[in-house]
Amino acid sequence: MRLFIHALGASAGGGLTYLRNLLPQLAARTDVSVTVLAGNSARDAVSNFNNIEILDISVENRGVLSRFWWEQREIPAFIRKAGAEVLLSTGNFAVWNSPVPQILLSRNSLYTSTDFSSDLRRRNEYRMWADTRLKGYIARKSIQRAHLTLAPSEAFAQELRAWSGHDVSVLHHGFNGDYFFQDRAPLSSEIEATVRGTEGAARLLFVSHYNYYRNFETLLRAVALVKERRPSGRIRLLLTCELAPGKNPGSYRTEEASALLRDLKIEEEVVQLGAIPYRQLHHLYKLSDVYVSPAYTETFAHPLVEAMACGMPIVASDLPVHREITDGAGLFFDRFSPSGLADKITHLLDSPALRADLRQRGLRRAQSFSWKDHADRLVAMASAIAAR
Repeated sequence: MRLFIHALGASAGGGLTYLRNLLPQLAARTDVSVTVLAGNSARDAVSNFNNIEILDISVENRGVLSRFWWEQREIPAFIRKAGAEVLLSTGNFAVWNSPVPQILLSRNSLYTSTDFSSDLRRRNEYRMWADTRLKGYIARKSIQRAHLTLAPSEAFAQELRAWSGHDVSVLHHGFNGDYFFQDRAPLSSEIEATVRGTEGAARLLFVSHYNYYRNFETLLRAVALVKERRPSGRIRLLLTCELAPGKNPGSYRTEEASALLRDLKIEEEVVQLGAIPYRQLHHLYKLSDVYVSPAYTETFAHPLVEAMACGMPIVASDLPVHREITDGAGLFFDRFSPSGLADKITHLLDSPALRADLRQRGLRRAQSFSWKDHADRLVAMASAIAAR
């Protein structure tokens, strides 16, 4: 099987996580060869393997329509040159005139989220709102063009079916503990010292760069409430980002979140670590007490699986996808309720038995996710499409 992977959209977050974990599984197979079209952001995150060729192309400075038309015009030639039998498009947009059958991974819920649309209008982000609407139109038409569309969770597949009017199959993303835990190198001395400086405090962890849909503002307000409700117990929220301009991917503005730190007087309680290398994240999970995920829209949520695999109890916004992925290993709150989030955090911190129970549930649930199984099923689907 000769597979061509269109991964130009993998520039941050889940897109890079997907490539990091999928490619080693494909490299371990003797029945598949792969050509990957990846942008500059992804190139440093993936490795060359004997049966995997990486093509470097930069389209990051192009606008939505310019990039879309470039992809439609140029990618078919790359596919033919590679001799590929099946195209895997990983970034929501299909190649509309693909010369071979195409599997589309649709994994961006911003196009279907009314909450995100409302949030952008509230923030007067009308350019981003228009950009998202345009991308959503292309993404919906892409589902109609693909031979097979895959969603990373049943919850998101249901959204896509209602949104597009087309059938969407489910293929859970995976987890590979051997790969995730393999790097034993410690955190940098600066990060290690910062985290050690929080000893004695209850440590909450949120792994994400700053963006609007991860709902940082609700989380920050909840931290202030927990601080009030537990005056005798210190609390620290560890963030793997910085709430400052130019410190995060994309054009999300951090002013509202950084102002909340001052207004709520929680600058000391919120520890901004900045970006942590993916291979070292397991150290941070294991140094923390509770994982929090306040996102108001999501498609899979890799950090939830990583947190469960590290034995962390979880408090997450009450989304169908969060319930699906954790499957009984978390507590849930209304996604826009700081008080509800503070209640769950406080309850969990004051309940050692509950933390232990959720920890065990999470460890068992994490074993349900496998990148090897994901790759095996993906190759089987590609083979079936090619045969037809």
